[in-house]
Amino acid sequence: MAPSSSLSAPSPTRANGFSLVEMLVVLFVIGLLATVVVLSMPGDERTLRDEAERFAARTIAARDEAIVGGTPVALVVGPAGYYFQRRVDGAWQALPGKGFDLAAWKQGTQATVDQPGGRGRIVFDTLGLASGDGTVRLDRGDRHLVLRIARDGKVTLDAA
Repeated sequence: MAPSSSLSAPSPTRANGFSLVEMLVVLFVIGLLATVVVLSMPGDERTLRDEAERFAARTIAARDEAIVGGTPVALVVGPAGYYFQRRVDGAWQALPGKGFDLAAWKQGTQATVDQPGGRGRIVFDTLGLASGDGTVRLDRGDRHLVLRIARDGKVTLDAA
């Protein structure tokens, strides 16, 4: 018998490391996550819009409260923030309710009221009509929004 030699093909060994496809998948996932993080970060524009929309919604709710409650409701706006009052027994008192508490402007937001002294007061009567036209300009960085209150009680939010 002839000596048998065990000549067999060398077994393929896996090289250490990652394939190009695996590296591309990882880079794609990292890029996708970075995009999500950057887009979800609040900037001046988003922060200002959120604050202005909250202010407008509370103002509309106060107007509606004047109609439903049957008592005049005042919006008082100043450089530091805003709050709501209602007329009870001939005197102005804080309007109760979580949404009507004193609300300070967020750090970096500046409010300018179109009335002398930088402080404005608009009263909504029991029909929802405003005591006068008013505008409040909100500034944050280089972004501007204007809340307008018309005599008919309509509240709008516009870009400056």
